[in-house]
Amino acid sequence: MWIASHHLPWAACLLLLIANAPILQAQPPGQSDAPAISTEDFEADVRELVDQLDADQLLKRQTAERELIEKGVPTIEFLPTDRSTLSAEARMRLSRVRLALEKEKAQEGAEAMTIRLTGAETLDQALERISGASGVEFEFPIDPNTPVELGKIGPLSFWQAVDSVLDAASLDVDFYGGGDGKLALVPRGPNRPERINSGAYAGVYRLEPTIVNARRVLNQPEMSGMNVSIQIAWEPRLTPIGLTLPLDQLVAKLDDGASLTPLKTEGEIHVATNSELAFSELNLPLQLPDGRPRKIVALSGLVRALLPGPMESFEFPLKAGKGEVRKGAVTVQLDAIRANGPLHEIRMLMIMEDADRSLESHRQWIFENPAYVTAPDGTREEHLGYQVFRQTASEVGIGYLFDLGENPDGFTFHYQSPTGVVPNEVRFVIPDIMLP
Repeated sequence: MWIASHHLPWAACLLLLIANAPILQAQPPGQSDAPAISTEDFEADVRELVDQLDADQLLKRQTAERELIEKGVPTIEFLPTDRSTLSAEARMRLSRVRLALEKEKAQEGAEAMTIRLTGAETLDQALERISGASGVEFEFPIDPNTPVELGKIGPLSFWQAVDSVLDAASLDVDFYGGGDGKLALVPRGPNRPERINSGAYAGVYRLEPTIVNARRVLNQPEMSGMNVSIQIAWEPRLTPIGLTLPLDQLVAKLDDGASLTPLKTEGEIHVATNSELAFSELNLPLQLPDGRPRKIVALSGLVRALLPGPMESFEFPLKAGKGEVRKGAVTVQLDAIRANGPLHEIRMLMIMEDADRSLESHRQWIFENPAYVTAPDGTREEHLGYQVFRQTASEVGIGYLFDLGENPDGFTFHYQSPTGVVPNEVRFVIPDIMLP
């Protein structure tokens, strides 16, 4: 089916020594306990270790593989792409090194960022700090020079930083505005509590209770219960894949000392996610409390998902016909270019190593990845629809329809995708939820 589309003498001597010392570049990330090393020396170390993957002694080969991985993500840049001079065993070890480092890279990309707002005095300055760290832009209806008093606050997560700035400027978020890579800000309602006191922060997530409903069914008491509606938002750069909350991890502590659990303690709550909206809503079905408690002192649980790694672009000039590009744990193949009536179908195959659950029931993110062509004059043209022609545990094949005219040779096909996915679990605690 096609689907549309960061003056004492001894001091003077010290400065003189520093001024005449050789300048070394900053050490690669992940090597904070190691002495500083220049890029050239780092590259030489990597190449020597790659050579040791073909050493005569097994211990040397094993040591080289381990040390390449221990050098961290910067190693990826210097790993050889031409492996024809390596033995079969060395190629296998090099593949394991690359895969381990790509996983580490994806893990780093999926971790919650930290943002510093110290020194920002206006709304524009504060939002620029957040944009510079996250890539998220903001649309807002007030003077960008509006003063904001943030006080002395330390490093914050994305949502803590956003909430601090919005509270200082009496603004709120409209998730349905803004668009791709943007958050729309609106004036805060007169009775809206401060965001920093309304939400709970866990990893890349912000959770805020919005509604509490209690019901007592007189003739079927087992049907009685209480629903807590939660708004869960994530950093816009990381749309979760397969977001769930396990029911057996949910516990509500009441102010009278009692505890509530879900009506059902097996299974999980599935939360719908969409790359165009950085939030979703869910209902937590809890037992109806006895007595007259005033509030839930702490609602705790677990958020489980797969988070996408860094986004990369894959490009294929159509004149070259079939092609293959690998980046990270993802390989994209241009499988075929076929005339389809007045249109052309570009068939693409995406293959992911160690796909986990990301290509099983949670594959909608693949269909939301950008896929387009550029004409010889650089004009971008979107696809007119797509159909899936292959689905396995590690592969998805998609045919995209484009209007390429009579000759597609001058066009270039572009596909963008995360180069890996990272399993992610974070615990959350939402305090002080008032009960009806």
